[in-house]
Amino acid sequence: MPSFESIGTKVRYWLGKNPSYDLKEMIEIDVNEDPVRSELDLEFRTSHGRKIYGLLDKDKNLMAIICVAFTNDVPRSVDELDVMSKDAHLQSVLRNGLVGKIAVAYTVWAKMRGGGKHILNEIYKKFKREHHIERLVTLSPITDMARKFHLGNGATLLQENATTVNYEYDITLEEWMEKTKKFLKIA
Repeated sequence: MPSFESIGTKVRYWLGKNPSYDLKEMIEIDVNEDPVRSELDLEFRTSHGRKIYGLLDKDKNLMAIICVAFTNDVPRSVDELDVMSKDAHLQSVLRNGLVGKIAVAYTVWAKMRGGGKHILNEIYKKFKREHHIERLVTLSPITDMARKFHLGNGATLLQENATTVNYEYDITLEEWMEKTKKFLKIA
């Protein structure tokens, strides 16, 4: 049975009063909390065209974290991600600082229920508004949880690699907004 809070959230959503979220670039996180890639240190996550974003709810509580690298090709491993994001970062000097045309989400985790879906939604909208970003793909582990998460949130399977899987969110912003009404179903 849904809680009164979730019912209220759904009513506000359908009346056009979406819960407010704040997507913030972060410079520091506890990498040990990352259930996917805790072996990647903070320096890796914040250098060479890589960024960390956090999603805050209306009360400024951290709901989720996503780490993204900007590349010009789709990486098949963390090592390729490292090389490709460094290359795109160096190329950005010639493009007024616009780093890479592909945003690669290589880890995401929720700190609150529903946080993963919401941060993915907000990051997708952000990148679709930045005209130099042409694609949003993932560098995901080979797990049922990652598969269900991405396919359930509108991605398609792009390719399976030796140690990772790439999913792609390849729809227009308008289509994405329509789909979010269906698959977010505010928790």
